Amino acid sequence: MTLQAAPVRDSGLRGALTGTLDRAKGGDLGVMPVVIGLIVIWTVFQVLNPVFLSSRNLVDLTMDSAPVGIIALGVVCVLLVGQIDLSVGSVSGLSAAVLAVLFVGQEMPVWLAIGASVLLGMAIGYAYAQLYNRFGVPSFVITLAGLLAFQGLQLYVLGDKGAINLPFDSGLVNFAQLDFLPPWLSYALVLVTAGGLFATGFLHARARRDAGLPARGVSGLALRSLALLVVLGGVVWYLNQTRGVGWMFVLFVAMVLVMHYLLSRTKWGKSVYAVGGNVEAARRAAINVKATFTSVFILCSTFAAVGGILAAARLAAANQSSGGGDVNLNAIAAAVIGGTSLFGGRGTAFGALLGIVVIQSISSGLTLLNLDSSIRFMVTGAVLLLAVIVDSVARKSRTSHGRA
Repeated sequence: MTLQAAPVRDSGLRGALTGTLDRAKGGDLGVMPVVIGLIVIWTVFQVLNPVFLSSRNLVDLTMDSAPVGIIALGVVCVLLVGQIDLSVGSVSGLSAAVLAVLFVGQEMPVWLAIGASVLLGMAIGYAYAQLYNRFGVPSFVITLAGLLAFQGLQLYVLGDKGAINLPFDSGLVNFAQLDFLPPWLSYALVLVTAGGLFATGFLHARARRDAGLPARGVSGLALRSLALLVVLGGVVWYLNQTRGVGWMFVLFVAMVLVMHYLLSRTKWGKSVYAVGGNVEAARRAAINVKATFTSVFILCSTFAAVGGILAAARLAAANQSSGGGDVNLNAIAAAVIGGTSLFGGRGTAFGALLGIVVIQSISSGLTLLNLDSSIRFMVTGAVLLLAVIVDSVARKSRTSHGRA
């Protein structure tokens, strides 16, 4: 009896659409609900205030999204393994305070102050992981204690002044407020991004064909890259009508792309999804579960520190309210609204980008309408609840579909 290899399917545009519809029927909605919700939000606010989709407002929206978006990227990592970090806001505020004290108070070089703040975030994540791995303390309790403790430590670090202003002429403040890409460079990055998408997709498809597995066809890859080129090119052209694309937002997008690659193309990323899907099954598959938990806790706190540094640079100050207010709410909500499951094992790095754009769009739109901040909290809460409902329904659909 001769064994035959599985047929290799060369999927074009029709195959890609069919695959998308099949996944949607099976409960895997991907980013579809987020994109639809974003279109609705933008349409409503543009009708109510034509300034909303102006180039100037969208530039501000992208720049304001970056600090909390980076924090949300870390939250995505920890949610993927079925855990939670409630202290990302406090960690970001403490990191901002440490940066300000070292840079302004101790006159330390800015790069050294940034490094110390980031290392502090890494140390906090490592401590969380040890408490979870060694003693089995739930992450909810660990990070809730961290929220309170690091908020108090932030007040202690800032001292009686309560606020420290960062020099406006420093490179860090310029990076967060005034540094934008030249138009030619922004278009070049769009070309590189579209070309990179095609190249990585082509290599991945060739590897699947060599293994006798179905793979996306060249025409489908080319159409996908062309669509990305047109969309990103249009966005960059529109933003360049005023100030353009900020370097801080480019940093955020670059971090999302790196994390997407690590989560989708590396052994570590597969371990993260496996642990989030079923811890015991991952352990039996010889995955180092404790090391996986350690890595995501460290990443989450590190990204919180980076986000806090950029938020302080954006404000040109670190004060007692840094990392407070709705930072925790927005970071966690952005991850969930972006499609990351609270049950673990499902989500992507792009969820942080899409989620924070949704939240920042709501904030920007309501501000332009001169509505009270209480309305923003209620609207954001409603969107978050809707996202969780969609996630729960999709999860039940996947379960029933799998049983069928």
